[in-house]
Amino acid sequence: MYQVLALLALFTLLYSSVAGKIERTWISGPIIFTVFGLLVGPVGFNILPLDTNGETMRTLAELTLALVLFTDAAGADINVLRKARTLPIRLLMIGLPLTILLGIGIGVLLIDKLSLFEIALLATLLAPTDAALGKAVVTNEAVPDEIRQGLNVESGLNDGICVPILFVFLALATGQAGEEGPWQLALMLVAEEIGIGLAVGLGVTLLAAILLKHARRHQWLTHTWIQVPVVVLAFSCFGLAQLIGGSGFIAAFSGGLLFAALGKEVRDEFLRAAEAAGDTLALITWVIFGSAVVGQAAGQFTWLILLYSVLTLTVIRMLPVFISLTGTGMSTEGKLFAGWFGPRGLASIVFAIIVVNAKLPNSGPIAMTAVCTIILSILAHGISANPWAQSFGQRHS
Repeated sequence: MYQVLALLALFTLLYSSVAGKIERTWISGPIIFTVFGLLVGPVGFNILPLDTNGETMRTLAELTLALVLFTDAAGADINVLRKARTLPIRLLMIGLPLTILLGIGIGVLLIDKLSLFEIALLATLLAPTDAALGKAVVTNEAVPDEIRQGLNVESGLNDGICVPILFVFLALATGQAGEEGPWQLALMLVAEEIGIGLAVGLGVTLLAAILLKHARRHQWLTHTWIQVPVVVLAFSCFGLAQLIGGSGFIAAFSGGLLFAALGKEVRDEFLRAAEAAGDTLALITWVIFGSAVVGQAAGQFTWLILLYSVLTLTVIRMLPVFISLTGTGMSTEGKLFAGWFGPRGLASIVFAIIVVNAKLPNSGPIAMTAVCTIILSILAHGISANPWAQSFGQRHS
C-alpha cells in the first residue's frame, strides 16, 4: 500500500510541476497518465501492484466524472450558453439517438456473436462523450465560444441521458424487462433518472448556494475551508441522486450549471480547488486504467473489435453530428470538429463495468470493445486536441 501511495504521490507531484508546459504540447495528460500506468503495472516494470476490482474502478471513475461534470458546468459562461443553446440541443436530441442507432446498425452488420440487445448495449455504452478527456478542447479559448460551450453541455448531459437507455437494453438482454414491456420500462427509467437527477442537482445546489452566500457575507468562510464546498457539493448531488434512483451525472451537471448562474461573482474563488481535485482524481483514474486494464486487455483485441472501435470514433459519431448540425449555418469544418471531439472515457468505463457485473454471457467482448475504444480515444483525441483547436480557432476568429 505504501509503495502504491508513494509512487502515485510522486508522479502527481512531478506532473503538477510541469502541467502547464505539457498542456501547450500535442501530448495530453491522459496519454501520459495511461502510459505511466502501463509502464509501472504488471505488464511493465510491475512496481505498481494494484489489485483493483470492478467496483473500485467504477467508484473512482464515477466520482471523478461527477466532480468534472460539476466544475465544468459551474465554470460555463451562462450568457454565451444562452446564445449557443442550439448546438447542444441538436447534439443531444438528434445526434445522440442517431449515434446509438447507427452504432446498432453497424454492429448488426459486423458482429454475429452478439444478440441484438447486446449490440444495443455496446452502442449505448460507447455513445456518451467524456468531459474530462474533452477538457483540452472545451477550455481552449482559441475555439469559438459557441462550439466550446456546446460540446461542454453535450458531454455533461449525454451520459446521464444514456443511463436509462442502457438499463432498458440491459433488462431486455438479461430477460428481466418484466410485464411492463420495453417502451413502458424506457419511459419510466428516463423519467426517474432525468427527473430525479434534475430535482436533486438543482435543489441541493440552490440550498448550498444560499448557505454559501450567507456565510461569505458574514465572513464565516476561512481561506482553508473555502476550497472544500464545491467538491463536497458535487459529491452530494451525485450521491443523493444515485441513492434515490436518479442519475447522479445529471444531478452533478445541472447543479454545476445552477451554481454558475447563482454564484458567478465568487465562483472562481470556490472553483479553483475543486478543479484541481477533479484533475487529480482523473490522473489517478487513468494511471489505474493503464496499469490494471490496458495491459491485460491489449492482447485480447481482435480485428473486429479494432474495426468497430475505429468506426465508433469516426463514422458512428461524426455522421450523426454532421446531420444534426445541418441548417445551423456552421461551417463544414466546424461540424467535423464537433463530431471528431467526442472522446470516450470515464462514462464508458462505468457503463462497461455495469454490463460486466450483470454477468451477461457476452460481457467480455463488450468490455474489450469499450476498452479498445477508450484507448484509441485517449491517443487520437489527445494528440489532435491542441493542434486542431489552435488552427481551427485561428481560421474562425
